[in-house]
Amino acid sequence: MGTIFNEMMGSAGVTREPYGQVEQWLKQLGRKDVERAVREAEAIFRRQGITFAVYGDGEAAERLIPFDIIPRIFAASEWRKLSAGIDQRVRAINAFLHDIYHRQEILRAGRVPADIIIQNDAFVPEMIGVDPALGIYSHIIGIDIVRVGEGDFYVLEDNCRTPSGVSYMLEDREAMMYLFPELFAQHRIAPVENYPATLRKTLEKVAPPACKSEPTIVILTPGIHNSAFFEHAFLADEMGVELCEGGDLFVSDGYLYMRTTQEPKRVDVVYRRIDDAYLDPLAFRPDSALGVPGIFDLYRAGRVTLVNAPGTGIADDKAIYTYMPEVIEFYTGEKPLLRNVPTWRCADQQDLAYVLDHLPELVVKEVHGSGGYGMLVGPTSSRREIEAFRAKLKARPRNYIAQPTLSLSAVPTFTKSGVAPRHVDLRPFVLSSDQVRITPGGLTRVALKKGSLVVNSSQGGGTKDTWVLED
Repeated sequence: MGTIFNEMMGSAGVTREPYGQVEQWLKQLGRKDVERAVREAEAIFRRQGITFAVYGDGEAAERLIPFDIIPRIFAASEWRKLSAGIDQRVRAINAFLHDIYHRQEILRAGRVPADIIIQNDAFVPEMIGVDPALGIYSHIIGIDIVRVGEGDFYVLEDNCRTPSGVSYMLEDREAMMYLFPELFAQHRIAPVENYPATLRKTLEKVAPPACKSEPTIVILTPGIHNSAFFEHAFLADEMGVELCEGGDLFVSDGYLYMRTTQEPKRVDVVYRRIDDAYLDPLAFRPDSALGVPGIFDLYRAGRVTLVNAPGTGIADDKAIYTYMPEVIEFYTGEKPLLRNVPTWRCADQQDLAYVLDHLPELVVKEVHGSGGYGMLVGPTSSRREIEAFRAKLKARPRNYIAQPTLSLSAVPTFTKSGVAPRHVDLRPFVLSSDQVRITPGGLTRVALKKGSLVVNSSQGGGTKDTWVLED
């Protein structure tokens, strides 16, 4: 690990310009002010029902995600640089998905090996030849970005299936505006609160050709036991659309309908928050009680739009991630504006040998893993944990990739012993239909444990409001 870049103090120990007024504000805040604000923020989140489920040995436990009241700030110029890289990446991802399910030119050109696509669990052969509305497969994308220096940003992973966390971005902003209106008055901060309206507009734009009037949109949720159920309900409420479970929808006469207290209502667009495998028991897992029988045939016939499209997971698979620089160049003709983290593919014999020799200093991730589960953080693991992971790696090398342990940037954060730097990452949210729309800011996740690099809420991380200053 190299030196840690402090986003407020910079490498020279001098307060960076975006944080000038926040530093003054921090000096004026007393311990009691902080404790009051933290209590009030918790009360706001509890009142809103902002919890997430943590899966453990017994029942899933409901928890509040810790919220830190010191905002993370980007200058307008930094955000422009990031946005250009995100836009390029999202366009390339959608072009890649269209190609993989049509002519497969990138495979013919030998830029990506065919077997890591065709033999991949995330590849959905039933999507071959399907033409989604506007040619968009992944309409809602979360790109996880880490910073290691003044102008040094890396993409950690792409979330193209059902990225979550946008409700925390919106609620963190609302809490900060309520708690510290005077701090907002001192800055020109790009708004995030129009995200639900922009999401609705995105969903309306991709209504199927059969829809001749204002489209009826629903959010399809697995139900109250899902860890992100709060977000499903929150977004349905914010957009003014119905939140449905599989049993609320049915197929009849070649269309999708929603049960209502009056007669059934035809549905045009389904923002689904359930995995591909559970979407339709007639097309995928026959034991799924979460999906809607027959919905996939309707989708293939262009009579309903599914957002995101089935099969988009192939673009955020961690084995594909290692080829993203080639993917971007192949479809845009440009070099990637945002770099990938250097990655070893454990399916490759040479890479595997290197990884096995350097396990104590690497981060090793499951190719299909998410949420911080199924990974090894070498520098913070015991010898026994490393040896147990070594056995897993040898048994199923194709299942893993490895990366160096990056020195994630740090942002001042309130801790029990006062203000101290803690590591952060960023998940900007991108909406793609007739154009790519990037919400200014996104979700900053913060590792609250001293020295920890794991920011996932399921692993004890918290969140911060993310400010993009306007020129």
